[in-house]
Amino acid sequence: MENSKCKICRRLGVKLFLKGEKCLSPKCPMVRKSYPPGQKRKRRPKALSEYGKELREKQKLKNWYNLKERQFRKYVKEALGARGKVEDAAALFIKTLESRLDNLVFRLDFAPSRPSARQLISHRHILVNGRPVNIASFLVKKGDKINIKPSSSKKNIFRNLPSVLKKHKPPSWLELNAQNLEGKVTGVPNLEEAAPSAEISSIFEYYSR
Repeated sequence: MENSKCKICRRLGVKLFLKGEKCLSPKCPMVRKSYPPGQKRKRRPKALSEYGKELREKQKLKNWYNLKERQFRKYVKEALGARGKVEDAAALFIKTLESRLDNLVFRLDFAPSRPSARQLISHRHILVNGRPVNIASFLVKKGDKINIKPSSSKKNIFRNLPSVLKKHKPPSWLELNAQNLEGKVTGVPNLEEAAPSAEISSIFEYYSR
């Protein structure tokens, strides 16, 4: 039976990598059924209205970062409330989203997906500067260190992690020590490298109505 997260990707027409390794395999429903759920393969999709396009872009990014509507709206309003150009607001918006602890755990490849990263955090497997943090929305800053709790590193879910991390290349603003299961924030997240799956300007338009 197809997972509900896979249906989200099919409905929005883009891979959001919500299921980790499955998203990279031939078993990914987006590969086998690259059309919306409940719709026949050959049926031509209806043209979206401007509002429909904005809504779709919002849904893409909200699910990409695995956020609830209330959280997502809060980040948008904060970015739009800052004075400056739309481009600056977009950069601030993405910087905030990328600075969330669950996103860092995913970007460092400690977890195969953001939902999985949130679960690791809630189970207190993640340390920030040596202290356990169980809040996925915790915002990290330059100089912060993130690592797997030493007592947790012996668990089955982390058994093969060191060898996996040796092949992983994190974003330029993160530094990864694969052997010690540790990452460090060395810079500031940027819009270009984050490569969000949606048009930020459309999202801003949606919330500005």
